[in-house]
Amino acid sequence: MLKAAVFDWAGTVIDHGSQAPMGVFVKTFKQFGVDITVAEARGPMGMAKRDHIKTLMAVPRIAQAWQKAQGAAPDEAAIDRVYEIFVPMNVEAVTDYCTMIEGAVPAINRMRARGMKIGSTTGYTRSIMAKVLPLAAAQGYSPDNLVCGGDLAEARPSAMMMYRTFLDLGVWPAHTVVKVDDTGVGIGEGLNAGCWTVGVAVSGNAFGLNPAETAALTPAEFAQMRAAAYADLRRTGAHYVIDSVADMDAVLDDIEGRLARGERP
Repeated sequence: MLKAAVFDWAGTVIDHGSQAPMGVFVKTFKQFGVDITVAEARGPMGMAKRDHIKTLMAVPRIAQAWQKAQGAAPDEAAIDRVYEIFVPMNVEAVTDYCTMIEGAVPAINRMRARGMKIGSTTGYTRSIMAKVLPLAAAQGYSPDNLVCGGDLAEARPSAMMMYRTFLDLGVWPAHTVVKVDDTGVGIGEGLNAGCWTVGVAVSGNAFGLNPAETAALTPAEFAQMRAAAYADLRRTGAHYVIDSVADMDAVLDDIEGRLARGERP
């Protein structure tokens, strides 16, 4: 009954811990004399990158720091200046974070074996994805479409990128599609489109660590961080939360059963 799964990129299928953009946000703001933390940078993750910058600059502490450093409150021109610096820096950095998340490719291949199409949406720009796509393909992942945050009039959490994906893949109705994401705005994108939604916790933005950093945690530390990441994604309204896309099979089986009983998202 399920016709497609639509995946985010960083933190969902590549870049365990969604780390590529974080350092770039910090370095970009630093160039303007404004210090932001990695935790602050993570807050709007999943948004189109200009929207992400705009949201950061609306944070009162960051807005005050910007005014002190630049002599004026942040406005649309200021957002454009930061964005113009951020994008090329992210294009250069992203290639160091393009490793597929463990188990993602086999899980996606099993979905194709079910007869499902594989879609993708992202907050990354086309210029960033031009670097990512061939690196992912070399590792066995080539989705059936790509919609970027800047492609349409509105990005996440609106449903527009999902609507474009339905058209690209030729799938409908929305309840036959599963949206998989590691951020609240990505889950919102799926909910607003009428899809089943699955949050990925340990591989994604909410957890925020790469595999080596994760392995270095004590069992108690891991359990505490995992519980917090699950709670974050549940608060967004995700129908399911799992550690990573490697755990999708049981979720898809459950959704198929719910659809067979006439349930809808």
